[in-house]
Amino acid sequence: MTKRLFDFCLSLVALIISSPFLLIIALMIKNGDGGPVYYRGERVGKGGLPFSIFKFRTMVVNADKIGGPSTPDDDPRITHIGKKLRKHKLDELPQLLNVLFGDMSLVGPRPEVKHYTDMFTAEEKTILRVRPGITDWASIWNPDEGSILAGATDPEAAYLELIRPTKVRLQRKYVQEQTFTTDLLILWDTLMVLVNPKAKLKAVQRLSGEAAKLG
Repeated sequence: MTKRLFDFCLSLVALIISSPFLLIIALMIKNGDGGPVYYRGERVGKGGLPFSIFKFRTMVVNADKIGGPSTPDDDPRITHIGKKLRKHKLDELPQLLNVLFGDMSLVGPRPEVKHYTDMFTAEEKTILRVRPGITDWASIWNPDEGSILAGATDPEAAYLELIRPTKVRLQRKYVQEQTFTTDLLILWDTLMVLVNPKAKLKAVQRLSGEAAKLG
C-alpha cells in the first residue's frame, strides 16, 4: 500500500467515525462567540507550495492580526473553549481533511508558516521535500509547545531558542529515514504519548538525546 493510499483510507475512516464528535465541537465554538468554526491559516507544504490548513478556531477572530505566530498557553487571544481544545489537541482533528485532500500526510514534519520556512538553511530546506504531517518525531518530542512558551516575555524569541533547533533536527531526521514502518512507529508512539505520561517522558528523553547527536 502506498503512503498516499494509506493516508486517504485512514483519514476517511477517522473522519466518518469522529463526525458526531466533530459536530459537537463545532457547535461549542459557534455558541462560544458566534465566530467562524474553522481557522484556515496559510502554511507551507511540499515543495514550498502554500496551502490552507484546517483547524478548529481556538483564538479570537483576526488573532493573527493582533499577535505573532508563536502561541503560549497563556496567550490572551485564546478563547475559553479554545484552551480546552488545545490542551487535548482536539483543534488539530480537522487536519484529517488536509490529509484527505492531499495537502498533508498523517505522518510528516509539522507545517510551518512562511515566516519560519524563510529562515530555513539550505540543509533545512530538505524538510520541504515531503508532505507535512499531523505528527512526526518532533511532535512526539514536544507535544505541547504552548506550555513551554507560557510566561515568556517574548514568545517568538523563546520559540526560536528553546523549540526550533531541536524541532528542525528531528524533522530532518524523519525526512532522511522515512519508511512506511517508521510512519507506523510514529503513529503508535504518538498514541502512547497522548494516553500514557510515562511513555511521553521516555519518548522526550530518547528524542532529545537523538536530536543532540544530530547537532
